[in-house]
Amino acid sequence: MIRAHRFRGFAIAAVALLAAGATARAQDFHGFDPGSFSGAMLSADQLKAMVADAKAATPPRNGSGYVIGFANLQRDISFGVKVEGGIKANADAAGVELAVADNRLDGPTALANAESFVRRNADFVIEFQTDVNFGPAVMNQFDTAGIKVAAIDIPMPNATFFGANNPRSGFMGGSYLAQAAVAEYGADKVAQGYLVVGELPQSGAIPAMRTGGQVAGFQAELPNFPADHILKIDTKNTLQESFQQMSNLIGRIPAGVPIMVTAINDQAATGMLRAAQQAGREADTIVVGMGADETETLAKEPRFVASVGYFPERYGNYLIPIALATLANKPLPPAVLVNHVMVTKANICEFYPDAACAKDAKVLDYKFPQEAFAKHLAALRGLEELKGYETLIPKE
Repeated sequence: MIRAHRFRGFAIAAVALLAAGATARAQDFHGFDPGSFSGAMLSADQLKAMVADAKAATPPRNGSGYVIGFANLQRDISFGVKVEGGIKANADAAGVELAVADNRLDGPTALANAESFVRRNADFVIEFQTDVNFGPAVMNQFDTAGIKVAAIDIPMPNATFFGANNPRSGFMGGSYLAQAAVAEYGADKVAQGYLVVGELPQSGAIPAMRTGGQVAGFQAELPNFPADHILKIDTKNTLQESFQQMSNLIGRIPAGVPIMVTAINDQAATGMLRAAQQAGREADTIVVGMGADETETLAKEPRFVASVGYFPERYGNYLIPIALATLANKPLPPAVLVNHVMVTKANICEFYPDAACAKDAKVLDYKFPQEAFAKHLAALRGLEELKGYETLIPKE
């Protein structure tokens, strides 16, 4: 049975440094050290001191003030809204101009936005774009113009990477889903069920470590789960596409068996849940999301039991200091990764005070399968498609 328990408070360590492969040691820069940074937004005085140091090393291209470009993944989805809000708050506090563009989940649009930032003579650009095939073309624009870049979640050549610890977050979500499903339905019934994973093939091998980790984490808990009961759909990173693809798929799943759902992000997981509801299969469905940015869904949907926290509203607390540290010629590691935690109905208010914790929520006494995860990481390091991305694979 799932049993209620009192939430054990823990601090949010917002990023974990991957030092493997770093060519220089990161150092504190007016309160920003990517290896130990708390994740809380720095003061305006600290950010302005960063700007002063940066200007001394790299004068603004327009001769007066910095222009930092931000190409958002998509401006009307909750994750993108929260990322943009955090970046804007930091830029405003630092006194730098922020130029925002919308990549709209589209490679050609991302390339056009990059060309626009070059014409704008931006001093630094933060890229959040989903199409891995357009990464080199986008970066070619910036490299030719001598503009440094930070890339969110999807790595780009020569850019500092910031974002998800894909292997760990995926493994957390998948193992949590397996443990929750067994607690909800029992091991015998779960063995007859189906795992449905919402993928994002267009974003390449790095986000695939997230969805691959979801499958690996699930199988770590249920090693005898039938391989032909693991089904995958292409979500295209949207709720609408996820809903459609799940609607097309759900008729293949026998009536009355558990449908265990997880996906690349909360929006896709929500779309898949909506499809199950429309098909009259809600009672059979249990969902673990990825991102914890759809707080209303997590707080109110009974079958959406948990989500892996990414805290996109804090991304700007790192990205503006990363930009200013780069302009100040301060050493940075090649990758700074989010430290993920499980967010549930019982603890959501600890992270998002506007969301109410369910006082009577029954949540899993979750245990992360560390030994199985270590084996998963070892397997990832041997994959040919991940050669060159070693700094994005955590040590443990």
